[in-house]
Amino acid sequence: MAITASRLYDYIKCPHKVWRDIYGPQEEKIQETNPFVELLWQKGLQHEERIVKKLGDFADLRAGSIDERYQKTIEAMRAGTALIYQGVLKHQNLLGIPDILRKIEAGSYMPIDIKSGMALEGADEDSGEEGKPKKHYAVQLCLYNELLRKHAFASHDYGKILDITGEEIEYDLIAPMGVRNKTTWRELYEEIKGKGALLISDQDVNKPALSGICKLCAWYSSCKNWCEEKRDLSNIFYLGRSVRDTINKDLSIESVDDFLKLDIEEVMKEKKKNKQYLRGVGEILLSKFMNRANILYKTRKPVAYEPIGFPKARYELFFDIEDDPTQEFVYLHGVYARTGGSEKYVYFLAKEVSEEAEKEAWRNFWVYICSLPEDDYSVYYYSHHEKTTYKKLQKRYPDVIAPEKVEEFFDNPNVIDLYSIVQGKSDWPVGSYSLKTLASYLGFEWRDKTPSGALSIQWFNDYLDKKDDSLMQRILEYNEDDCKATMILKDAIEKLRYS
Repeated sequence: MAITASRLYDYIKCPHKVWRDIYGPQEEKIQETNPFVELLWQKGLQHEERIVKKLGDFADLRAGSIDERYQKTIEAMRAGTALIYQGVLKHQNLLGIPDILRKIEAGSYMPIDIKSGMALEGADEDSGEEGKPKKHYAVQLCLYNELLRKHAFASHDYGKILDITGEEIEYDLIAPMGVRNKTTWRELYEEIKGKGALLISDQDVNKPALSGICKLCAWYSSCKNWCEEKRDLSNIFYLGRSVRDTINKDLSIESVDDFLKLDIEEVMKEKKKNKQYLRGVGEILLSKFMNRANILYKTRKPVAYEPIGFPKARYELFFDIEDDPTQEFVYLHGVYARTGGSEKYVYFLAKEVSEEAEKEAWRNFWVYICSLPEDDYSVYYYSHHEKTTYKKLQKRYPDVIAPEKVEEFFDNPNVIDLYSIVQGKSDWPVGSYSLKTLASYLGFEWRDKTPSGALSIQWFNDYLDKKDDSLMQRILEYNEDDCKATMILKDAIEKLRYS
């Protein structure tokens, strides 16, 4: 079996998936495609079709077997064809199908991949830094570049991403990954390629680990059951694969039960002698994971590590947005308002994908906020997503609200990200600190039997196609329940005992 771009992508997202797709218990694999994953795939195809229509003349090599397409690709490059679409490159255990091969000079081609996301990440972060290459894009371009080199059709170290905006972004494949990380993209690719080859050939086997991206995977239930049965360390919130593997290796600890017996003081003595021992895992982190393991498996009760108080305000607003990242579009701003003895759901909705509709919904949200008595309301949301999204909306629609007003809103001590409190000042007897996990632990039930932000995006896209009001009602009920869940969580945090 070959090293392909999709397997490189899988390895970056989850190294275990590469092995499990080939050798895992196939009867445990979910056969139905996740609706959101299918939506992403469809959006990607639609974006690619739009791009291809603008390419002009090109050799279309989509038809035929892999071997036939490979021969046609080599022939086309030898003939000096300017643009090749969906050509095939292969060599030994490597197989690549770059979206575009563009002739840049006689006998030399540039690989270009069409992506339905942004070519760079981090450009809109608060740090103000420019965006940087995405890891999975870079290693895929490295594969194509290597294959071109193997066939003497490249001597350069570059590739390009043609992203959702239609802009071409060049990736320097021998550039360091970051200011502090001097590993180049090609070196990363070589490492992943080598490890992936061992997994594909079953010369190496790795283990599942639970993480935030698992729910979209066809192996989610299978891996989750394995982790729970083995009482794997990744059941502990925020203890990821890398730290788990380090603890497994250096401490010979595989399960939470053995981890709870750990003498941290003795471990730290050993760590002082050997800097490579438990690299990246210090006393504070070990103690945090120990506390979480104890709460998850022994006491089974949430705990606050300091007194937690919330502002006293006449109006309490519990706030959640719904947006579609495949279109960079915010379609719903929901607020569950509680004042005195009454509760009310208020929402601001864009029912079509247009700048006018998105802008109007966002404007109406701010009109509502400005209608509240100053200094007599508090706002609660969960995670930084709302703040990040609102900064993007302000840049998109600067005439709705000034940037300093958005900053003032989120800097207001009465506007509170509950996730920062949950993660920083408390611990809970659950393996995930997502809003749904915590609210479900507290007894809250969503009206929808499959509540999911990803599915909400799918429902919205279905609504756009069908104009079925029942789909919009499902979206509104889901958002209202998310807002209510935020309220339930806030009330529970307020009642936590400080210990």
